[in-house]
Amino acid sequence: MEKYKYAALLAAVTVISSCQNCCKPDNKATKDQNTTAHKGVNKHLNLSIFLDLSDRIDPKKYPSQTMEVYQRDLGYIKSLAEAFQDHVNKTKISSMNETMQLFFEPEPKSQEINELAKKMKFIFNKSTATPQMIASITPEYVSSSQKLYQVALRENKFIGADIWTFFKNKVKDQCILPDHRNVLVILTDGYIYHQENLLKVGNQTSYLSPELIRAAQLNKADFAESMDKGKFGFLPATTGLQDLKVLVIGINPQKGKPFEEDVIKKYWEDWLKQMGVSDYQIKGVDLPTYMDTIIKKILADK
Repeated sequence: MEKYKYAALLAAVTVISSCQNCCKPDNKATKDQNTTAHKGVNKHLNLSIFLDLSDRIDPKKYPSQTMEVYQRDLGYIKSLAEAFQDHVNKTKISSMNETMQLFFEPEPKSQEINELAKKMKFIFNKSTATPQMIASITPEYVSSSQKLYQVALRENKFIGADIWTFFKNKVKDQCILPDHRNVLVILTDGYIYHQENLLKVGNQTSYLSPELIRAAQLNKADFAESMDKGKFGFLPATTGLQDLKVLVIGINPQKGKPFEEDVIKKYWEDWLKQMGVSDYQIKGVDLPTYMDTIIKKILADK
């Protein structure tokens, strides 16, 4: 009889011990949750789009049998608007603080383009967000971007895009918000040129052109070694961009130069790293249908 009592007591102690272990908090799980929260999984989205309205969009100068560059841009812009709208739709209005806006450098002299750009700036918070406003994001971006490119092509005043100065003077102040996922999307062919900003220190410059690549004899198989050895690249425009994610779309080298796209991408990669950007992607020119998936994945990546 005593043997049975001892067995019953032992079983009871085992059960109690097991229950206590089950009820103990999982320190690893708690740590993982805290780490996830610290990383800001649910941060607000701050999306900035930079449009390179240089002669790269001119169908007369750079015709394409498949799809004109400006038409590809319009497709990319639509995908960006759809991705932003989808994000806003999934965000509770009570905690909403989402932003989407358009940039140029230099600012267009066309009043019509500037007015269209104003329509494409959306700031959503619990005071301003309405179902009607949220539903208008993609239609507004599609309509206004089409008109914007029509005006740019009609005026035919392509003075270049000063992306270097944009990074120097505006990115920190206007494209980075605290407690946000800050994403900057740049639509460009990768060349940077503006007639009023042609800085050069050694082999580092504020611009990049086909002529510069040709003169430096970089369009060859060992371009990376040549660039590193000769310290070719962009001059750093700023620093401290760790909180910025950058997506460059549309790298489009001149035809007949097999390594030029790689040279352009290395210029950009080295430059972004020097300025503190660790999260970036640089994509070549492609049809909007194929780029749509990439764009939406990047913007949905929290």
